[in-house]
Order: sequence, then structure tokens, then C-alpha cells
Amino acid sequence: MRGITDAVKHLIIINAIMFVGTLTIGGGELFYQWFALHFPKNDLFQPWQIVTHMFMHGNFMHILFNMFALWMFGTAVEQVLGSKKFLFIYFSAGLGAVLFQLGFYYFNYLPIYADLVASGLTESQIVQMFTSNETISTVTQNQLGLLKQAYPIYNASMVGASGCIMGILAAFGMMNPNAKLMLIFLPIPIKAKYFIPGIILLDVISAISGQSFFSPSNTAYMAHIGGALTGFFIMWYWKRTQFNKNRWN
Repeated sequence: MRGITDAVKHLIIINAIMFVGTLTIGGGELFYQWFALHFPKNDLFQPWQIVTHMFMHGNFMHILFNMFALWMFGTAVEQVLGSKKFLFIYFSAGLGAVLFQLGFYYFNYLPIYADLVASGLTESQIVQMFTSNETISTVTQNQLGLLKQAYPIYNASMVGASGCIMGILAAFGMMNPNAKLMLIFLPIPIKAKYFIPGIILLDVISAISGQSFFSPSNTAYMAHIGGALTGFFIMWYWKRTQFNKNRWN
């Protein structure tokens, strides 16, 4: 592949293989059960999903846009930093994305779960209704309202390399603050030092309000924020310590 660095190329290949597996093995559902990141309270959660979900995608457009961004920004970052630093940012951003998204889920889930238990429901009853999608006949309207709030969190799954790529995008922006970027839906060139914080701000607004701007409504916005901030702080630390013994080698 012309104009692409080694680590980026291998990441794209792995993502493509996983996507083909999603389409061909078990009708896709089995692959998602195994490798998508499920909410840790859900029995479908497995520790390896913390990493494997970074190579899973929901549909063709999802993987197409992510791999295009990985090629465009990842190649530029890897050419400057080298494969080791690039991969360190990539996977650290992915883990940062997990931390932020799961933290956001727990922040919303735990108070609701506590209210459900306080209302008289047992843990087994709550899990039964979350997993079977059937309500117990004695459930009150208040309990039903709480269950409807917690159900999508308990059954949430996260896929995609977006968190990793947001970290790489942040790294690119710090290395090239005056590079002009633009969205496909908003073809106006904007300097990276304004463009990237603007994208993060939109994700913050979307995470709080639920209002989507340029991405599907089921986007894990907090994962984007976590990935971008992780990439930013790693680059900031490296720049700050580039001449001392703590630098990345």
C-alpha cells in the first residue's frame, strides 16, 4: 500500500479481518458477543473485550471512515514519532476511551440501580428483567421508569477504533497546530488547533444532551473524549520531558 506506514497498515489489516469475521461467523451476533465491549455488570462482559472492541465495527461506513482517518492522520503521526510511540498513543487512547465511557455508564447506572434495590426489587429480579426483556407483573410504574433508564446501559456494547483514532488526531493536532482540516459535511478549512478542540466540545455536548451533530445517535461520545484527552496528555508529557530521562524511547 503506497503512502502508508507499517503500524498503520497492520492495524488496518487487523480491523479488516475482524470486520470480515463479523460478517461471516455466526451471522455477526456471535462475533459481537465475543469481542464487543459489554457493560461489566452484564454476563456477556469478558476482560479481553477491553482490547478486542477496538478492532470491531458496526457496519461498512463505520469501518470505512475510521480506517480512512487512521490512514490520513496515523501515517503522519507514525512518520514523525515512529512505530513504538505511535502504537503507545493508539492503544493508550483506546484504553482512555474505555475508562471514560464505562465511567460515564457507571455514573448513570449506579444511582438508578440503588433506587431499584431500595424500591424492593432484588438483584436477581433486576438482572432477569434486563436479560429477558420481560417485566415482572408486580413492578410499579416508578420501578418501570427506572428499569427503562438502566436497561440500555446494562445492555450497552461498544465497538470501533474511534477512541484510538481520536488520540491520534489529538497527537496530530499538537504536532501540526496550523494544519487545516475540515469535515466532509462542513467543507470549511479550519486550523487543527481550533478544529480538534471544537470536535471534542461537540462530543461533550452530545454526551450530556444526547443530541448528535455529525455522527450516529448511538455513538460513544465519552469514548471519543477519553481517547482525545489521553492522546493530548501523552503528547504534552513527551513534549515537556523530551530532553530528560523520562522520555519514551
